[in-house]
Amino acid sequence: MKNKQLFFNWILATLRESAWAPMGIFIFYVIGLALHLFKLFPPLDIPTHFMGGVAITYFYRSAIWNSQKILGDIPPSIQILLAFTCTGTTTVFWEFYENFADLFLGTHMVRGLEDTLVDMILGLSGALVLSLFYRKK
Repeated sequence: MKNKQLFFNWILATLRESAWAPMGIFIFYVIGLALHLFKLFPPLDIPTHFMGGVAITYFYRSAIWNSQKILGDIPPSIQILLAFTCTGTTTVFWEFYENFADLFLGTHMVRGLEDTLVDMILGLSGALVLSLFYRKK
């Protein structure tokens, strides 16, 4: 029972502290799709992917930090590396989503291999910037 409570508290603390960041980017993304902003202003994709990398890395850093109450101390360098690699995995799955949406829903989010690679590099760049400058107190 205690483990379930610790797990529940970890999830709640992480969501309360940092879910706003990726949700904000996601809401901006949905609004941009609904208003066709990415078609009208294709460069808008650049800050969206960069800030998405920042936001999801912040979320992962928060989750890892809060997990120490369950797992014990995690060295800061491992926290940074884990959050960065989780963000890398998230960017890959996001690009899968964009490609599948194009294929099955008829959207036009992907403008070729170069677009996909640039999107992933931007997401990882956002992760790198947050990893270099963000310090949890």
